[in-house]
Formats: sequence, structure tokens, C-alpha cells
Amino acid sequence: MSDCERFGLSVIAFVGSVFSPYYHWAGRREPDNHVCINVALYAPTGHRWTMTERGRRETVRDALSFQVGPSRIRHEGADILIEFDEVSVPRPPAQWLPKRVKGAIRFQPDAVTSQVFDIDAHGRHRWWPISPTGRISVEFETGGEDWAGHGYMDSNWGTEPLEKGFSLWDWARGRMPDGDAVIIYDTLRKDGSRGAISLRIGRDGHIDTISMPPKTRLANGFWGVPRSGHHDPGARPSLSQTLEDGPFYTRSVIRTRLMSENVDLMHESLSGARFASPLVKAMLPFRMPRRAG
Repeated sequence: MSDCERFGLSVIAFVGSVFSPYYHWAGRREPDNHVCINVALYAPTGHRWTMTERGRRETVRDALSFQVGPSRIRHEGADILIEFDEVSVPRPPAQWLPKRVKGAIRFQPDAVTSQVFDIDAHGRHRWWPISPTGRISVEFETGGEDWAGHGYMDSNWGTEPLEKGFSLWDWARGRMPDGDAVIIYDTLRKDGSRGAISLRIGRDGHIDTISMPPKTRLANGFWGVPRSGHHDPGARPSLSQTLEDGPFYTRSVIRTRLMSENVDLMHESLSGARFASPLVKAMLPFRMPRRAG
């Protein structure tokens, strides 16, 4: 879920965490022993990143709820309620020490879609844009400021590691002036083929496929991960903000023009080739600690 204005937020629940070095080193066995709820907060006063992996003894889940340690995601009527109580890792120079982040998020979806997409050529990686539009409200006990905005919920799953399926990908989601969502998946697969999904989804959940817009390379981050912004012919995207910049992944806000409208996109780039590196995996515990259990 995210908001592209003054505040931003991303929450990802992992089972068999795709980015976990511990899951990789364990031979990708026992996914229930490699779980976490990742909370990333972006605010003018500073960013917070929490991604503590836990084992099966700290996991409780059923059809309506998912709990990892002190954090929980659950249905409450038609809403999704996320109660989080995590410790953010240091992010120098703004944050030199771990900091507790505790609060609750309520997501109120406009609609739930029913269409699932393959993002590779073999059905090994799948994506469901569950609720492309909705409202979120965030209340903190500690570690942040309360705010409300527009939100989004989706789900990805697969039967092989990401780095086996993809060399690069760009993903972006934005909110059009009329409230529709625009979502772009643009991938370079390991076999050299291109995967292109470009959608406009209404607040009622109706999905329209749109032509994949052209894209322009944007500046790489510090670690050199390539990223590109999509745009109308003749327009040019611009990089508004870099939120995450790592050895294999970037998260950014991009200002662009799509379907003759100005729009801000929450954008992610991933390098499968970089992520496959043993050196990169050895660096991940600094951002993703694991609690035994």
C-alpha cells in the first residue's frame, strides 16, 4: 500500500520470504519458517525500515489473519487492519540507532478484482492486483505521524526464485485524476523475452488493458540499479524522489504523463542478476535481521 504525496507507506507480508538470504541458505525449504511483515515508512521527518524475519514458532495464520511476532494483518469486515510493532534498522545519517515503530493501518478497498496475471512465460510467477484503489489511514503510538491517503493492495507468488525468472523489472502504480489506478509491469525475462502488462483499473474493479507506453531511462541510484520511467509519446518522466536505493532494488517516486494526464507513480526496479550474487545476499542481514524461532 502506498501514498505518493508527503507521506508514503509500504507493508509486505512474506511467507517463504523471496528476498530472505536465510531462506536461500536453507535451500528454500520450509517457507513457514521464513516469514516477516516488512513495514517501510516515508515522511518529511525521516524514513523508517523494518524487516525482521521470524520462524514458525512466532507465526500464526488462518484464512482471515496473519500474525508474525507482535505484528498482525487481519480482516475487519470489508477492511484490512494492520497492527505493527517492529524495530527499524539504522539508516545513517538520519537514523543511527534502532527505533521502535508501532501503530495501526486501516485499508478500505474500493473493490476486489478477480483477474490473476502471469508475469513470466511459464506461469511460475503470478500477480493479483487485489484492490488497486482504496483509502488508508495510519495511526502511530510511536515512530511516526498520523496521516491518511489513497492505497493499493496486491499479491505475488511463485514457484521459483525471482532471479531465475527475471533479469530486470520495472513496476509502477499511480492514481489518475479521476481516481482510477494505472499499473505497469515491464520485465526482461531470463530467456531474453519481454513481459509487458499495462492496465487501467477503475474504482469499481473493472480492468482495461492499455497499450504499453514508451519508457525512458532515468538516473541510476548510488548502487547502479537501472530504472526507467514510462510516459506518453513526446513526454518525459522525471525522478521526484528516491525512497530506497540498494544493491539490487530501488523504490522511487516518478512524475510523468500517461493517457494525457499528469500522474505520480510509485516505482520499483529490481535487478535479478544483482540479487543472484552471493555477495549481495551476504549484505542483506544488515537490512533484514532474523530472530531465532
